[in-house]
Amino acid sequence: MTIENFIQRSNRMLVITGAGCSTASGIGDYRDEQGEWKRAQPVQHQAFMQTHAWRQRYWARSQVGYPEFKQATPNVAHQVLARWESQGRLCGLITQNVDGLHQRAGHQQVIDLHGRLDQVVCMACGDTVSRDAVQQWLDSHNTPAFTDTIGMAPDGDADLARTDFSTVKVPQCAQCGGILKPDVVFFGDSVPRDRVAQGFAQLDQADSVLVIGSSLMVYSSFRFVRRAAELGLPIAALNRGKTRADEMLTLKVDADCGETLKKLSTLEPVQ
Repeated sequence: MTIENFIQRSNRMLVITGAGCSTASGIGDYRDEQGEWKRAQPVQHQAFMQTHAWRQRYWARSQVGYPEFKQATPNVAHQVLARWESQGRLCGLITQNVDGLHQRAGHQQVIDLHGRLDQVVCMACGDTVSRDAVQQWLDSHNTPAFTDTIGMAPDGDADLARTDFSTVKVPQCAQCGGILKPDVVFFGDSVPRDRVAQGFAQLDQADSVLVIGSSLMVYSSFRFVRRAAELGLPIAALNRGKTRADEMLTLKVDADCGETLKKLSTLEPVQ
């Protein structure tokens, strides 16, 4: 089976996207083609919650990296998927990405499995505030470490040369003084149950599953592919390098996400 055949035979496709879907938009990915970390693992949930020093480190790096992250725009992969949704060819889309680029491309039904970086939530009272507002606070209370920037990181932060963050002022909830945290699932935390349930509900409507730009190394998305395999659904992966689900796949395409989807965008489904 070719990827063209797979797309044409799919009338209710569930799409699962990962970091590789957004690399053409200038947002980095996490793993190499062997599924190994390209860089140090991102901050862990428990470290962020329990240690003020980790929060200082996170917000210093985020203050530098977020403005560039925010400037990213949808690429052809996001646009093709939004078009397929408008044509009624998808039963849903689950993304591991926190960049909101699917929605900015016009996609309507998106499950942000790991949350959205453009929102910040108080871990004590649940109040939410925009990440833009937090950026204004950071810029008014801290001098950004632009001169220390080594490179941009995929979590909307930046790799910095500095190692001493002890003078960094950390934002707190304006309502209760609680810990503010980006409204995303950090490593070591769990995806909210309602999002998982929504994902399985979409899968129940699917006649196929297409994975785009994800190695599926994290269980949060792998669980849906494993269930699809148990249901006997055809599963295709468009991804550079290995995936955790290689043995479950009906089809594997090792190619660029955007270029491949652009070529497939005009295919009509076979009734």
